[in-house]
Amino acid sequence: MHATMPPLEVHSLTAEAATQQVLRPLAGRTAIVTGSTRGIGEGIARALAEAGCNLVLNGRRSGEEGDRLADAFATAWNVEARYHAADLRKSSHAERLIAFAQEQFGPVNILVNNAGIQHAAPIESFADASWDEVLSLNLSAAFHATKAVLPGMRSRGWGRIINIASVHGLVASANKCAYVAAKHGLLGLTKVVALETANDGITCNAICPGWVLTELVQRQVEARAAASGMTSAEARMELLRAKQPMHEFSSTESIGALTVFLCGSHARTITGAAYSMDGGWIAV
Repeated sequence: MHATMPPLEVHSLTAEAATQQVLRPLAGRTAIVTGSTRGIGEGIARALAEAGCNLVLNGRRSGEEGDRLADAFATAWNVEARYHAADLRKSSHAERLIAFAQEQFGPVNILVNNAGIQHAAPIESFADASWDEVLSLNLSAAFHATKAVLPGMRSRGWGRIINIASVHGLVASANKCAYVAAKHGLLGLTKVVALETANDGITCNAICPGWVLTELVQRQVEARAAASGMTSAEARMELLRAKQPMHEFSSTESIGALTVFLCGSHARTITGAAYSMDGGWIAV
């Protein structure tokens, strides 16, 4: 005998409401994206705005420049957007950023810890100040911001925390001791937060990009090309071939799309995970 299938659930959503739910699945949520005035952070912010989130942007632009960027987001995606120039190398500034978001929009539903910095040098010549700066922004800032948003998320029974780590959270490269240490630590923090919030309606996950063609990486490409006499295209390929079996850069749009998915209802049981978007880098 065949089991009888249960009747289909009938939803009362109108066609228009159903379409909006698909097109803007995060409408009404408030998201903070640190380091979101350029590069990966800006791409994530764009994706969240397109999904309907109100946004608090953060970065090192002047207040006037940041406000203009926030206005552009608001106009483009019909959301509310604000800018706050918190210097997340300082622990108290993370708390100020969260407080600002709450003052502007109320509950913070989504936190994306993306802000980061890089210094490269052999360990013997790696400056102590550079070590402290990388650890403070790439790891400690995520701890302080997460600590500040968790009580509110717990009280409401819903929250999403996305930590933008790196392929260097999973493998190492020479001359990047602070960056690799910080990104490995960020994955550890992700797992601990996931365990501590597993039954509170909160998820915490990490995204680990390989090469992404941001403005900063493009400058590396141009410098390599100038130093070696290669064309820009040749320099790009050499950069990719050194680490990635797939000779293609990931895009900020793709990282944004993955972030939106991890914030959505279909990802509600995904927590403590590290998603590689690295062209096969860690498969080697």
